[in-house]
Amino acid sequence: MATRPRDVVVVGASAGGVEALRAMVSGLPINLRASVLVVLHMPAGGTSALPAILSRAGPLPARIARDGEPLEQGRIYVARPDHHMLVVNRAVALSHGPTENGHRPAINATFRSAAIACGGAVTGVLLSGVLDDGVAGLLAIAGQGGRTVVQDPSDALYHGMPENALRALTPDHVGPAADLGPVLAKMTSEVADNSDDAAPDVLRWENEIASAGRTQQGAETVGTPSEFACPDCQGVLAEIEGDAMRYRCRVGHAWTAEALLAAQGSALERALWTALRTLEEKTALSTRMAQEARQRGSHRVAERYDQMARETHEAAAVLRRQVMERG
Repeated sequence: MATRPRDVVVVGASAGGVEALRAMVSGLPINLRASVLVVLHMPAGGTSALPAILSRAGPLPARIARDGEPLEQGRIYVARPDHHMLVVNRAVALSHGPTENGHRPAINATFRSAAIACGGAVTGVLLSGVLDDGVAGLLAIAGQGGRTVVQDPSDALYHGMPENALRALTPDHVGPAADLGPVLAKMTSEVADNSDDAAPDVLRWENEIASAGRTQQGAETVGTPSEFACPDCQGVLAEIEGDAMRYRCRVGHAWTAEALLAAQGSALERALWTALRTLEEKTALSTRMAQEARQRGSHRVAERYDQMARETHEAAAVLRRQVMERG
């Protein structure tokens, strides 16, 4: 069987990720025989200072990825805000495809595309973060014969992503971020089997959604319609077949069960605060209308408005206690 260098490294991080990334790249050698693609969750409208941070932290130059540029060894490519960063034909491809777990760029999108494009030649690294973005991508990399590396949860500022990864698979290496540079240098000096086996259909379908934003197959043809609505568009979510609970809506938004639960919690909290504001506004308006009714001599009407104000004030007090206890 033919072999090829293990020359592509994809790295995902979220909360606490800048510190972990700085520690990791500080240990990379200047002659690293691989391209490094970094995805960090970031606001859509912002600019990223991460390339400058990583360039100062280690010997390899880092820059914001540009659509269509070929991958070069010894360089770090950082995902652009509000764009998925994908690997296509040994080059970077930027996409404005649907968000995954509410994120664009999404770690899963990058990992999945690298698994399809590079097979066993890719190494996936998951660092500090909350929830579980990147776990499905690590599973895709492992399924295509690639290597997987996870930051030791006890070393991560936020241990959710590393812990979820360790629950889902057994990585090739687990360790502190500061120790991962030499580990990656060793892994990228190896060769991988250059298998011609096609990636699973579901993996290719999800990659098509991330790259083009649309596909000929709807989620309902690949999964089973669920009773849940997409937090992004309110469309019906279909549960995608696989080892973990994951969902897609008709337009392509993707959610893991954990991320969906967190999004539902945020929506519920917003609804509760909206209800509380409405009750307090109703109390204030009822009180004012009672005062005006008294000034006109309409005491019976004023009493009715007073009663309404008392009821809404009591309801607001109960709801406020519930909201504060949730916090």
